[in-house]
Amino acid sequence: MEASYISALQIKHAGLERQIHDELARPAPDLSTVKTLKRRKLRIKDEIFHH
Repeated sequence: MEASYISALQIKHAGLERQIHDELARPAPDLSTVKTLKRRKLRIKDEIFHH
């Protein structure tokens, strides 16, 4: 159970990384969106670290 939960978090983390990359690749990236995505990614990273 624990391993599958961490795997799910890692998948979400990777998905957020892709979203950040895609947003920054746009001609006029929305920096507010990027900031929000980075915060979510950091929360997931912290959760992975603490499990």
